[in-house]
Amino acid sequence: MVGASSLHPRLLSSFVGDRLVQSRQPLAQLFHYNPGRKHVSMQLSRTFSGLTNLLFNRRNHIFDSLMVIIRNNLDEVPDGKCKRLRPGKLSPRRPVPNHIKRPPYVKTRMAPGIASGPEVHDLKGIEHMRASGRLAAQVLNYAGTLVKPGITSDEIDEAVHQMIIDNGAYPSPLGYGGFPKSVCTSVNECICHGIPDSRPLEDGDIINIDVTVYLNGYHGDTSATFFCGDVSEEARNLVKVTKESLDKAISICAPGVEFKKIGKTIHDHAEKFGYGVVRQFVGHGVGRVFHADPVVLHFRNNDGGRMVLNQTFTIEPMLTIGSINPVMWDDDWTVVTEDGSLSAQFEHTILITEDGAEILTQCEA
Repeated sequence: MVGASSLHPRLLSSFVGDRLVQSRQPLAQLFHYNPGRKHVSMQLSRTFSGLTNLLFNRRNHIFDSLMVIIRNNLDEVPDGKCKRLRPGKLSPRRPVPNHIKRPPYVKTRMAPGIASGPEVHDLKGIEHMRASGRLAAQVLNYAGTLVKPGITSDEIDEAVHQMIIDNGAYPSPLGYGGFPKSVCTSVNECICHGIPDSRPLEDGDIINIDVTVYLNGYHGDTSATFFCGDVSEEARNLVKVTKESLDKAISICAPGVEFKKIGKTIHDHAEKFGYGVVRQFVGHGVGRVFHADPVVLHFRNNDGGRMVLNQTFTIEPMLTIGSINPVMWDDDWTVVTEDGSLSAQFEHTILITEDGAEILTQCEA
């Protein structure tokens, strides 16, 4: 959910507060565009922090010129199973009481980019992270109970928004780079960043609900994919394997572990079942800022970097049944699979501890 601030043929820069992160890697080595297939692939590097401005979404000049938005055949039925997702109507932006603390980016309505440097906390910071993670988990759990045929994602957003502000927190997505709602709701072929709208959920849908709360100056970020009514075995298996891939990735986390092991763990598990792993959207450091280093890749990679004690970050794999190529809608946020095939996602915020990793967004029974 970050937009690039400035671009140059051989230099991509991102301003993060008063820090400037730069890379001199030629753009031609980073992007590979195939006009025949109408999509863009990216060669990513954790050290290329400026590029991560593209990874969370808002389309910008270079993204516009590279990613071809597929507008024909939107109503085609992939494999004769279900209609392609289409946008509904948006309700007005929901208000937040003045006494609730807002993240700095809300005033500017500009996505601040990925902050350089990891989110590593002292004891007080860890307690704040536990509190924000706990609330995010509780909100997500509640949102999941609302999923049923006939409810709209806008109604889910309304309930999520109210629960967050009732607990004295701010819904982090609201106003992030201009995002108009308090939660992301991604249905069926939507990979991520779906905007809640008037479309009623249908029997057989799957929906990812992505909740982030800003409580006492700290963000807690989590998501899960839920079943709506009678869901196909194909969809159930995809969701099951996606959840397993996240769990397996978390299980290998500990101080000193290389971040690239996360990607290998997820990719290996997904590949066993024939699923694709989306590459353009990533996990990230989270804490006092919404998106920070490290960039956590969910596929096999050779990037460097190791986990450190008391560090917090997200892991959020997105798996697909078919194409892993993302297509962005005209709303500049919603990202769907190129072929209309199903996509599922799960996400946790974790804390690196002496013994491994603590899941901060695990909902307590």
